[in-house]
Amino acid sequence: MIEGNSRRKLIQSMCGGMGSVGLAALLGDGRLGAAPLGNYSGPKLPAKAKHVIFLFMAGGPSQLDMFDPKPLLEKYRGQRPDSVNLRTERQTGGLMPSPFAFKKYGRGGVDVSELLPKTAAVIDEICVVRSMYTFNPTHTPARSLIHTGSILANRPSLGAWTSYGLGSENENLPGFVVLTPGGGGGSLWRSGFLPAEHQGTAFNDAEIEPEKMIADLRNKKLDPAAQRRQLDAVQALNRLHSESFGSDSYLDGRIQSMEKAYRMQSEASDVFDIRKEPDTIRAEYGSTPFANGCLMARRLVEKGVRYVHVYFGAGQVWDDHTDIDKNLKKRCPDLDQAAAALITDLKRRGLLDETLVVWGGEFGRTPVSESGTGRDHNPYGFTMWMAGGGVKGGMAYGMTDDFGFKAVENRVSIHDLHATILHQLGVDHTRLTYRYAGRDFRLTDVFGEVVKDILV
Repeated sequence: MIEGNSRRKLIQSMCGGMGSVGLAALLGDGRLGAAPLGNYSGPKLPAKAKHVIFLFMAGGPSQLDMFDPKPLLEKYRGQRPDSVNLRTERQTGGLMPSPFAFKKYGRGGVDVSELLPKTAAVIDEICVVRSMYTFNPTHTPARSLIHTGSILANRPSLGAWTSYGLGSENENLPGFVVLTPGGGGGSLWRSGFLPAEHQGTAFNDAEIEPEKMIADLRNKKLDPAAQRRQLDAVQALNRLHSESFGSDSYLDGRIQSMEKAYRMQSEASDVFDIRKEPDTIRAEYGSTPFANGCLMARRLVEKGVRYVHVYFGAGQVWDDHTDIDKNLKKRCPDLDQAAAALITDLKRRGLLDETLVVWGGEFGRTPVSESGTGRDHNPYGFTMWMAGGGVKGGMAYGMTDDFGFKAVENRVSIHDLHATILHQLGVDHTRLTYRYAGRDFRLTDVFGEVVKDILV
């Protein structure tokens, strides 16, 4: 029972909730809804990108079979020179050349494998970074590092930092969306110590019907007006609780999440429904979960979503310890078609210039064999690529050694990658911080240099 002043506060809050919905639409500032501004307060750099789409290949794709040809592997097949006698996660054998042919494409003569003919056709939009490196050869800490900038399991992800720093261009959709088959999990798109509303919201891109992609998208028992009244009452009680016990970031996050969930009912049904795309566009991407994710990613950035993370498959799909040649032949056509279509489609719609597309895994693969037909984890040197968002296309940056094991020229760390992504979004990575446990944290910790050589 709520008496006196508390009763009046409850009624005011409930009425205010309904009024604020209409007021937000009336007072919109030209963005898609009255979206909140971000929390970044550092110097405003010239932003070349408004959105990020990160295509993540969990398990570690083989740079040696896709983007980094090494002719000497054939010459020294089966041998193990001292320069490749490096520690990896498992016992490995001698050098194993790639069976796939490479050609040079585009104005910069970038090497691309026969596995990726459609990617080769758009290589003038892509900067292939062949000198990435990390420091852990094990999946879990390496994936944590590339997602959060730390091997610790409690830090905010890159998407959460982006959402926190820059806010959203569409208040009716999450600022950070994750597309993955099954839609489950969440440890890699956590908000950590950042406010809870910046955690990634996951959707199942193995489905194409919004009602199946998003659990409980619609309330089958209440119409929207009744839902609004119910939500206003719950939110008013939440606010009274907060006033009584003091600020609670988790409760604040739930309040905002409930509001966004209500607004998403109409917006999400539209933006996630790729069946509304012309048949020609859907055919261009393909019909696999990864193709669905790439097409949905384009639709999401078109609607103002700030950061979209697309996973290729569920689990460590690219972890090819055996039968790597056979596995790549099966897997690469899907990757090739959907990723190339995404770049083509973004450019056709005038969105590529403002959307930074990033591709890669947590590490690469070794030039030495494992079990005769596979490649082990390689953190010492691997390949990622970036397109759009103010990145120079048609170029390969950096170099690994003669056998493709270690990055040796223009080396790029995970912290450098993160610093560069934030820079293209107009953010100084050293000034995007959050006070927690008595110190200021940032995505790049005390590391990270912007890779200016690959930027327009």
